[in-house]
Amino acid sequence: MSSKQGVSYNDRNEPLGVKEIYLQIVEKNLYVFKAEDPEHIVRTVLRRHSENINVKSSSKTKYFIFLKDGTFWFKDKSYQENNHKEKKPEKEMLPYKEITELQKKFNVIFKKNLLKQLGSVDPEDFEDFCRKLLVVYGFRNVKVTRKTRDGGIDGYGELKIGIATMEVAFECKRWAQTVGRPKVSQFRGDIQGKFQQGIFFTTSNFSKEAKDASLQMGAVPIILVDGHGIVELMMEKEFGVEKIELPIYSNALDLIFQK
Repeated sequence: MSSKQGVSYNDRNEPLGVKEIYLQIVEKNLYVFKAEDPEHIVRTVLRRHSENINVKSSSKTKYFIFLKDGTFWFKDKSYQENNHKEKKPEKEMLPYKEITELQKKFNVIFKKNLLKQLGSVDPEDFEDFCRKLLVVYGFRNVKVTRKTRDGGIDGYGELKIGIATMEVAFECKRWAQTVGRPKVSQFRGDIQGKFQQGIFFTTSNFSKEAKDASLQMGAVPIILVDGHGIVELMMEKEFGVEKIELPIYSNALDLIFQK
């Protein structure tokens, strides 16, 4: 059903409610409804394309405005043109789109501050942090080897995949500078023949050469997790962070003031 055609054939040339719009569509044979509740279909389309109704399912294309008496009108057409007193639609104090944009900005700042805090912890504390993060992701028997310095690695653990168990080693660098290829190659050399996979954590980032060297034919694969990746893993598992649920309400008075 076209979003606009339901109101474009308006004999009274005035705002209409959902039921009135539906009846005009049927009367003028503009659309054949096959749904059990056709009025609900009309209401949904109107709401999705109304400029001052902001919901998750809203369309980017807006044709209508929703009035406080529960009727709909064209957003680009003045009521004065139709001998009606001008009515200004009530807009939400903060549209849903603006709220989501604010959330995105907040998350960017939040992640930046979280990463900054991680970059200031003691190196040994960062190793223990990585150990706990791996445990959250399902790794078992995860140990930190800082006391023995077993082959230069910072820790190891097991990851069960189906009926098999993969031996994994990890390296932790609480650095500010970029991690280059030599460090990745050195880590691989330390675990080659002892582990099936390596995970390299850093609070900074990896150079292009380091990324290219992480996966090589016939060599132990090295998974690279930079600072931004660590923060994303934390948020995904709510590890070291707490999610606050804020109820967001949307104007749905048109569901009550049906005509």
